Amino acid sequence: MDSKPAGLAVVIFMLLFIQILSPAGVYGDITGVCYGRNGNNLPSPADTIALYKSNKIDAIRIYEPFADMLEALRGSGLLVAFGPRNEEIQPLAQDPAAATIFVGNWILPYKNDVAIKWITIGNEVLPGEIAPFVAAAIRNVNAALTLLGVTGISVTTVVPMNALANSYPPSAATFLPELTEIMAEIASILSQTNSPLMANIYPYFAYASDPAQIPLDYAVFKSQTPVVIDGDLTYTNMFEAMVDGFNAALEKVNAGNVVVMVAESGWPTEGNPPYTSVENAAAYNSGLRTCGGALRMRTPRRPETPVDVFLFEMFRENEKEGPVEQSFGMFAPDMTPVYNLNCL
Repeated sequence: MDSKPAGLAVVIFMLLFIQILSPAGVYGDITGVCYGRNGNNLPSPADTIALYKSNKIDAIRIYEPFADMLEALRGSGLLVAFGPRNEEIQPLAQDPAAATIFVGNWILPYKNDVAIKWITIGNEVLPGEIAPFVAAAIRNVNAALTLLGVTGISVTTVVPMNALANSYPPSAATFLPELTEIMAEIASILSQTNSPLMANIYPYFAYASDPAQIPLDYAVFKSQTPVVIDGDLTYTNMFEAMVDGFNAALEKVNAGNVVVMVAESGWPTEGNPPYTSVENAAAYNSGLRTCGGALRMRTPRRPETPVDVFLFEMFRENEKEGPVEQSFGMFAPDMTPVYNLNCL
């Protein structure tokens, strides 16, 4: 591993302090870090939470409700996003009792001392065979939360970039034809509940698939001049253009008031040189983050709305498939940083 260890004092500036400006934590200049478990040498939940806290990371996204992690999160103050496994979505959609059981098992026991802010119904299941069940599952989980007296939690889903039929220029973006009706229904629910749409945004994959056409500086926040001009809007980085693709698609299903929140974004350090490197990963994640709420990233299409982001991801995970997927982590399993992430 190409590593540049440093003391925790160096990375204490890694992420800005989260400010919650709405009950469900939708518009809060939020930056968090995703936590996966595809590794056989990862720190314990307690040590993991201590590392989040010592580095001023204030939100965590987990991919299913791990009981030991939820226990470790008690009293931590970290904001939490998680959801059911994808295979549980259809039962949640078809049986309101299943949604009540889910909330009873995974929300009620923790709601007093774990700051659960988002329930994600599906990770990248749109498009796909589960897609038709997502809206009903969101609706049933919302109803279960209300039935059981739980407030302050947004119920949403996480969509990939290929949920869009096109994204260049951003203003031309639409949801795939087979998703248009589904996304209109989901977006209507999100609008009514003041919940964000979560999206996984990865300029790395776009750049690595077409480096002849996409400038590296545009992908890693180093461009000082506009690279994409879209009518009156200009883009110096691909991340903002991708987010605005979702904003434009939401407008086309009459949901322009729904905020896009980034559920994953990061850059790998190994596995596909020269596109993967410590330098590129550090540049991307440093550019993605800012060091103060007033400077938090906005997009040209939504200049008044901060883009809340979960960086991907906390640890290198040695049981993922292939060296690229294994090397998104910002920390090694021994909890030393893979690279320095300083405030810019």
